[in-house]
Amino acid sequence: MKRVLTTPALVFFGLAYMVPLGIFTTYGQVTVLSEGHLPVAYIITLSAILFTALSYCRMTSELPLSGSAYSYVQKTFGGNLGFLVGWTQLLDYLFLPIINYIAIGIFMHEAFPSIPMGVIICATIFIVTSLNILGIKLVSSMNMLIILMQLVFIAVFLYLCFQTTFTLDVDALLVPITFAQNQVSGLFAGAAVLCLAFLGFDAISTMAEETKDAKRALPRAIMYTVFIAGTLFIIISYSAHLIYPAWQDFIPNTDTASLEVMKKVGGALMASSFIMAYVIGVFASAMTSQASIVRIFYAMGREGVLPKSVFAYIHPRLQTPVISIIFVGITSLFALVLSLSMVASMISFGALIAFTFVNLTVIKHFIIDSKEKVSAKTLFTCLVLPSIGVLLTLWLWTSLDKEALTVGLIWLSVGAAYLALITRGFRKTPPSISAEEVDLIIG
Repeated sequence: MKRVLTTPALVFFGLAYMVPLGIFTTYGQVTVLSEGHLPVAYIITLSAILFTALSYCRMTSELPLSGSAYSYVQKTFGGNLGFLVGWTQLLDYLFLPIINYIAIGIFMHEAFPSIPMGVIICATIFIVTSLNILGIKLVSSMNMLIILMQLVFIAVFLYLCFQTTFTLDVDALLVPITFAQNQVSGLFAGAAVLCLAFLGFDAISTMAEETKDAKRALPRAIMYTVFIAGTLFIIISYSAHLIYPAWQDFIPNTDTASLEVMKKVGGALMASSFIMAYVIGVFASAMTSQASIVRIFYAMGREGVLPKSVFAYIHPRLQTPVISIIFVGITSLFALVLSLSMVASMISFGALIAFTFVNLTVIKHFIIDSKEKVSAKTLFTCLVLPSIGVLLTLWLWTSLDKEALTVGLIWLSVGAAYLALITRGFRKTPPSISAEEVDLIIG
């Protein structure tokens, strides 16, 4: 694949994946879970994500491969565990385009009730799939324009929020961030769901083999993206709670709760403008999320753990994994039958498993497997910080709802059964590319 991406392009890619306006995808769901303390839930998630993002920076510098967590675990812990982490990672990456298509269907149907949601979803899948087939450079160029449009809308939203709610009443300003002890479990349940909002930094790592000077560009882009997105999410959610503190009103329809906020901020015109900006942003996320999952399929196909002729195929002229892109487009049709809240929880299940093991790969690669004396600095950055990341991600993982955990564990069991099949009962090592091939890819 062509190395055409730079640090700014990667940041825009990550932000497009996250969608600055994407906080409104799960706004109603997590506001109810956190009982009106969405900004605090974002702070908890961001705290956990920062430790994991640092681990991703370490591993992308060491192994800039398109498989992301799958490649890091496979090269560090071996093929069996690497496959299972990659298989779990597929869960969140497969569901992320789906949640985008569901969101587009919901809000476009709100704007144009005469058009069935199914028609909107199918048309969007076709367009996104076609753009990804044409190449990542086209997707990257569109991302920059779409992100800038969202930032303009956010600036207008924040201006209207503070123009409407500006007050020096300290008690009113503290309401969105002040919580009681009996609300802590709800905050962590909400924070667990919000992990999907930060998947853009993981998605950046899947672009390793299409990035110029990947060892330097990827870590920078990851940290820039996490800080920018995290700051935006906290500010927007805090402002929204100030303008619409009556979170109990979201219970009848949490999927479209954000429209109620927009109507209160600026009436029907603001709500219509939001739908346009939001749908465009989610469309960009659908493009980037589909681009990321096919890169993981490509990495696993190239290794041979998935059918190589299907998933490792690169179109000779377009230089894109065309068959994988079409496959993801077809699986995205599940958007026609799944609910928004269910898909959100499933994405976070896969993401938290991947995050946990990326933290563990740093500990094993730089501490356990090190053949040199480990310095105090390395102990701190490659043992203490990743260990905190492991504990935080595991805590969030246990906070997911039971349905997500059940479906996720079933998916993991299916992966284990498939692994047993291709390794003849775990007697063989799963296929992988050689160290020489890795060196050739990394350059």
